[in-house]
Amino acid sequence: MSYLEEIQVKNLDHLGIVAGLIDEIGIVKIINNKLGIDVREKISAGTVVKSILINGLGFVSRPLYLFSQFFQDKAIEKLLGERIKPDYLNDDKIGRVMDELYKYGLNDIFIEVVLEVIKKIKIDLKYSHLDSTSFHLDGEYKREEDKEKQEEEKIIKERPIFIKKGYSRDHRPDLKQCVLDLITSQDGDIPLFVRVGDGNESDKAVFGKVLVEFKKQIKFDSIMVCDSALYGQENLQLIQHLKWITRVPMTIKKAKELVQNIEVEEVKDEDKEKRSDLNLESYTWKEEIVTYGGIKQTWLIVLSEKRQKSDLEKLEKQLSQEEKKSQKFLKEIQSEEFEHPQAARYKLKAINKKLRLLEIKEVELIETYSKKKEKIYKMISLIIKKDEEISRKTKEAGKFILATNLVEENKLEASEILITYKNQQSTERGFRFLKDPLFFTDSFFVEKPERIETMLFLMSLCLLIYNLGQRELRNCLKRVKKGINNQVGKVTLRPTLRWIFQCFQGIHYVTLNGVKQIVNLTEERRFILSLLPASCQRYYL
Repeated sequence: MSYLEEIQVKNLDHLGIVAGLIDEIGIVKIINNKLGIDVREKISAGTVVKSILINGLGFVSRPLYLFSQFFQDKAIEKLLGERIKPDYLNDDKIGRVMDELYKYGLNDIFIEVVLEVIKKIKIDLKYSHLDSTSFHLDGEYKREEDKEKQEEEKIIKERPIFIKKGYSRDHRPDLKQCVLDLITSQDGDIPLFVRVGDGNESDKAVFGKVLVEFKKQIKFDSIMVCDSALYGQENLQLIQHLKWITRVPMTIKKAKELVQNIEVEEVKDEDKEKRSDLNLESYTWKEEIVTYGGIKQTWLIVLSEKRQKSDLEKLEKQLSQEEKKSQKFLKEIQSEEFEHPQAARYKLKAINKKLRLLEIKEVELIETYSKKKEKIYKMISLIIKKDEEISRKTKEAGKFILATNLVEENKLEASEILITYKNQQSTERGFRFLKDPLFFTDSFFVEKPERIETMLFLMSLCLLIYNLGQRELRNCLKRVKKGINNQVGKVTLRPTLRWIFQCFQGIHYVTLNGVKQIVNLTEERRFILSLLPASCQRYYL
């Protein structure tokens, strides 16, 4: 036997951590219980899903049509099970499993996975955050218009999504898209609920219904946090039995009046230290009891010093830009010859529509004659500031309003309302993860809307696994009061899981003369493994 036949080296890297987290949650068992196991198949549906999740968290930007190639140099039998070969993970098998997942019900499977996570791991569910984003797609994705019209009112739906143009968060209005609604826990950013929607759907139209659907399926007492898209009379009526915190849009008349007329309270000396500890030293606020949409609420009018400074700088910049623009308009209108007074005033009106803070005002309309001896009119004008509008924007600078229906029972401190709303970044961090170029968003090569929904379901499972692993690691570091070195060599108690993945690059699964062993497992890597669930350690130790 040659030397090459006696030794076999496969990459394990960080994929054992990913596989261990999947095992910890029990995803393979849940999928197999739902879809069943066909004894004629070489690989179960649950194991295929596990392989997709490992691929998704491999961070090598390999789409699914290069799937089997991804596992060619990996310790596939260690990760997925004995006698499993890379060519078992072919396009046909992956496609069949994706179709089976969709047919069974992606939402039902995701909810069961979430409930299993909640059961096994103590996640604080006091607050949950809802937000949405869009994913742009290539391809036609044609559907029959009459069917779409029949379904346009059915928001929480059984039908496949419609891939079409809509408001693009990716700033690609030229491309068709779909929308992803995501609810995460404030503790660890764990995804609790995902829903894929049509490309042109409005947050205002669906957010209330999404929260109601979420509460039906996961029954726990959580305060829902959302941006201003939730705040409307119809949505407030829809969620009146839920607990919520949201932002009040400044388009509401009552909100405009409060921001203009109410002065926030100065911070007392005894409160300054407390606010500093909460990282709220640059915020001041005032509470008001308001009834809107038939719901009694606490409105918190907040002033952020940092935001006020930024808003005033933007206002100054806007004023400067408008002054330059209005000078150009003034020169243009004063040099123009008009056949009728109405034409001059129509032109002036059109120009003023382009200005927000300034106005060009007519001083005099002079009747004279052109070089051809024809009667014409010339306008004498001057630029004036819209003092009322500038004053309004100055008063509004740095201010925003938060609302909650927790007025008497379970009343929250103002500081807690503000801190909780600031943690709305929980969902935004999830969206950044899902859209990372190293993730497999580029795998949207599939041609059916059903496959797109299934892909987003699988990507959301990846997000759940990643955030769960990161949360467990950080909590363990906090308990043992010992940090690890980050990318720049500084000790931290809050490393990203991606950095941990990088730390595990170069770990191999070696078979030498029939003896299998893990190589390159340093003391630092062993310490990190000791902080992770036992199911992760099993792949290395």
